[in-house]
Amino acid sequence: MTWNATLALDYSLRADKTVAHFQHSGPLRILQSLYPEGDAVCHNVIVHPPGGLVGGDTLDLRFTAGPGAHGLVTTPGATRFYRSSGAPALQRATLSLQAGARMEWLPLEALCYSGCLAENRLTMQLAPGAELLGWDVTALGLPAANQPFTQGSFCQHIEVPGVWLERARLVASDTLLLNSPLGLAGHRCLASLFFVAGSAIERNRRQAALELARQVIDAHALAATAGATSPCGQVVVVRVLAPLVEPAMALLRQVWQAWRAHFWQHSATPPRIWSM
Repeated sequence: MTWNATLALDYSLRADKTVAHFQHSGPLRILQSLYPEGDAVCHNVIVHPPGGLVGGDTLDLRFTAGPGAHGLVTTPGATRFYRSSGAPALQRATLSLQAGARMEWLPLEALCYSGCLAENRLTMQLAPGAELLGWDVTALGLPAANQPFTQGSFCQHIEVPGVWLERARLVASDTLLLNSPLGLAGHRCLASLFFVAGSAIERNRRQAALELARQVIDAHALAATAGATSPCGQVVVVRVLAPLVEPAMALLRQVWQAWRAHFWQHSATPPRIWSM
């Protein structure tokens, strides 16, 4: 049996409070809106009761934010792509921000089990004046459980249309890509943190963000396999390779904290679900 599910969530600003309204079809839900840092920022958790995707499953997530709204979205655990008997599994997320909106897209990692045939797509559409802070973390196999990624494939697609595109197809049989120093160098976790704006980021603001990220990276154990760059005037990115998810996620959280203060003058208030 396959699951096809959709979730549409809309953030709007009402009397200085960000309010979330959502509709769903199939096994996707949003938990109660939380406001751990006041009314201006609405925290939400995406829940997928089946716990993962198998061949033929499709999850379609569409989130929007209106002028002045600020939404933060995360998950209670990893998104799991299980072994497929032939049909691919797809998760598709589209984030659309109007002028003056802010969004934080902070799902926990995507776990690719050996034998999966999966695609994870993220499209971000930002009007001038909108800003988004998000990350994407992918783990191939379960090294800690001695379950390596030996079969299957995973396609990762991250896009800001007309501005920035990153796309990779990771095939378990492509040992050159997975193990070469010019590929993943034997690492099985790849992660990115990105700040995206709907218009060009002022140069000094962008350069300061890069310096902050590099300070965090230089002091971290993953300094040799992490870096910060700005591929274009609207995007700043930190990229990380790691043997496991936990050190990569720890590094991203540190940079997220620094960038939240730098770009928005907000202290980092981790979603409550992360500490449960």
